[in-house]
Amino acid sequence: MIDKSTFGNLTALYHTFGCKLNFSETSSVARELAARGVRRVQRGETPDIVVVNTCSVTEVADKKCRQTIRSFSRRYPDAAILVTGCYAQLKPGEVAAIPGVQIVAGNDRKLMLPEYLDRWLDEKRKSVDVVPGRDFRSFDPSCSRGDRTRFFLKVQDGCDYFCSYCTIPFARGRSRSGTVDMMVQQAQRAAAEGGKEIVITGVNIGDFGKGSKENFFDLVKALDQVDGIERYRISSIEPNLLTDEIIDFVAGSKRFMPHFHVPLQSGDDEVLSLMRRHYDTALFRHKMEAIRQAMPHAFIGVDLIVGARGETAERFGRSRDFVDSLPISRLHVFTYSERPGTRALSIPHSVSPEEKHNRTRVMLGISERKLEEFAAQFVGSVRPALLEHSRPGRPMGGFTDNYLKVEVDAPHTLDNMIVNVHITDIMPGGETVKATVVP
Repeated sequence: MIDKSTFGNLTALYHTFGCKLNFSETSSVARELAARGVRRVQRGETPDIVVVNTCSVTEVADKKCRQTIRSFSRRYPDAAILVTGCYAQLKPGEVAAIPGVQIVAGNDRKLMLPEYLDRWLDEKRKSVDVVPGRDFRSFDPSCSRGDRTRFFLKVQDGCDYFCSYCTIPFARGRSRSGTVDMMVQQAQRAAAEGGKEIVITGVNIGDFGKGSKENFFDLVKALDQVDGIERYRISSIEPNLLTDEIIDFVAGSKRFMPHFHVPLQSGDDEVLSLMRRHYDTALFRHKMEAIRQAMPHAFIGVDLIVGARGETAERFGRSRDFVDSLPISRLHVFTYSERPGTRALSIPHSVSPEEKHNRTRVMLGISERKLEEFAAQFVGSVRPALLEHSRPGRPMGGFTDNYLKVEVDAPHTLDNMIVNVHITDIMPGGETVKATVVP
């Protein structure tokens, strides 16, 4: 059993589920623990501490979190397991009952994990500290990369939308954010640490600055002026908050990449209304066409939920046809999952598991075709790519400006370097393209 006298010699294993925001926050937790002398576990070592940052976007996500935590408990019976994140926030009692779990911290308590660990080393008593999301008030910024080349800058947290199928407002609280100056300072710090690319993350980043005189466009313009950062990517942004001025600014910017990720969730207006979304298909199509017109080479990823309550066969057909007609690059398809406490449970007409599976397969087929078509148009072209380390004996990986995942034979000295690559071929499915470094 570990004790406080060994605090400076402790090793920790970190495991993250879910979104880019979670990865950013896990990296910040690791940095806080490292400042106290806790070292990240190396291959072959047994960790003293296991930190699990959970997700609860679906029932499947909850199940995976439970299974993983139990697996860690069996593999490392002497380790103290610390659990945080959305699953811990929504079901703290369920998490605390898992063998080996010593600390359960709510979403607004993540950066307090070092203090909880310190107390546990003193008292060896299980600690559960979770307050309702409606009581969240503070915003904790984070800008970390962990083992990744790219930095993830958290600019906003929480959501005020309360879509009928979603538990995020309960797990993350109401929308809140930092200031432009605060975010610029975080970006400057990343540049000082050698960062070349920053992914802007949050729960509803387009809501940045709500309740103040600042907004997301102000943030974009300010970050574009930070010396040292060569690339920014805007992570998921709601279509009604993706303004035409933001699209035009990205099109003319050297630092903001031609890459967008926009949630659609359904291509049928009746289902969108049942979901309590803040737009219709006409607005969504306008945004997609505006991006494509301003940046023909842009990568556009789109989130889609399949099999939601109220999605009749006719409505699914309209959604399928709408999605197929969009000038997008890829779909991220999620199978609808019932979430306790959501308004969606009162919507009539549920879709059977078998039909959900069939509809998911149809949408994934559309996604694969669109991704192949998008990637194929760049074979023979040259694009800038940020290369990143890979496993020993494997080609270097990385992403082009427009988010093509490249595989390239290059020396590891090019890690975290932006180089021009010649795209020579695409792998089946368009997931990866092969390339060579341009001399």
